Amino acid sequence: QVQLVESGGGLVQAGGSLRLSCAAAGRTLSNYRMGWFRQAPGKEREFVAVKNWSGSTTYYADSVKGRCTISRDSAKNTVYLQMNSLKPEDTAVYYCAADTRNSRLSAILRMAYDTWGQGTQVTVSS
Repeated sequence: QVQLVESGGGLVQAGGSLRLSCAAAGRTLSNYRMGWFRQAPGKEREFVAVKNWSGSTTYYADSVKGRCTISRDSAKNTVYLQMNSLKPEDTAVYYCAADTRNSRLSAILRMAYDTWGQGTQVTVSS
């Protein structure tokens, strides 16, 4: 079983950047579809970005498209979310997730993923 640990969150001013990391232990991430989600206070957890198992396909939510980049480092067994031009509405707890069971569900659905990290807080001040 794979365990995921996020890091890299923090407090940043609007317009700033952060790079979130999701380190995996237990299994290589190269075989899995990896996603990032976020949850703001009082709101549902929402899809942010996904990278498929081969790394050849990425997809982003409209709210972050053009500002975020998901990538993976196979040697470090880590997935990243680079976030630029951050806005106050990006404030949320960010979670990485792994689809270790090759779900047929859409990548934007939480149910497509069976393994989650504990989350890392991102706060963007105006």
